[in-house]
Amino acid sequence: MSGSENLFLAEVLFQSTGKNHLIREMRPISGGDINEALKVTTDQHTYFVKWNTYSENLFEREMHGLSLLRECECVGVPQAFKHGQIGDRRYLVLEYLKSEPQKPDFWEDFGQSIASLHQHTADYYGLDHDNHIGRLSQKNQPTPHWIDFFIENRLEVQIRLAHEKGLITADLVGSFEKLYGQLEKLIPHEPASLLHGDLWGGNFMSGPGGAPYIYDPAVYYGHREMDLAFTRLFGGFEQPFYEAYHQQYPLEPGFEERADLYNLYPMLVHVNLFGPSYLTGIRRTLKLFL
Repeated sequence: MSGSENLFLAEVLFQSTGKNHLIREMRPISGGDINEALKVTTDQHTYFVKWNTYSENLFEREMHGLSLLRECECVGVPQAFKHGQIGDRRYLVLEYLKSEPQKPDFWEDFGQSIASLHQHTADYYGLDHDNHIGRLSQKNQPTPHWIDFFIENRLEVQIRLAHEKGLITADLVGSFEKLYGQLEKLIPHEPASLLHGDLWGGNFMSGPGGAPYIYDPAVYYGHREMDLAFTRLFGGFEQPFYEAYHQQYPLEPGFEERADLYNLYPMLVHVNLFGPSYLTGIRRTLKLFL
């Protein structure tokens, strides 16, 4: 690591804690495609520091989302110390979580914890501000009805973006418009639950004590089945997670069939982030419901 990087991190930590730190080790953290990230060990503490040069408020929104999740005291969430900017680099300083082997009841604890999170509710779907999913903007206009929110704030935003990029065709847009008329009878009514918003296998870990921790949220109040559908992307969680969740906060029958419907949103996000290879799965899902 260069001397300039050392100075940058020293200033970041001073701004975040009000203390001068002697940096003893800096270790790159892999796994993300959005930010630079380091484990920074100092004479006082160990931090997780990430930064980028392109997003004006991503870290501000992430810090707010982490705070909302921590306030529930339902599941492990890293402490966020500070977000800020030095030069053209915007940064976020978090508690560094040491990965430890999963405790014996890890998945049961995780399922119960997410069920508890979802029992924190609001009288509207959305949030009082927009935030991000990955590096894309996520619209959270408060809306009294879930179906309207799902269409206008989730599907339509991504469809318009994909269409502007030339990634989807008019016939696919038409298929979505046909689907909208079916949603009222397909999706059961649920209160607006506090959601992680991006709860796939890359956004949780076995942290201190082998307990479940979640991070990188895209928080909003929404239909709780959205979070559970996300968990099924790219392999899914272990079965005891779902059993424990259902025992604490039972789902309406038919969730297994509805999961692909909710996952049209993250699949569209992937189209806009990574290209049209994800359209095959989207077309397959639309055929199931039309």
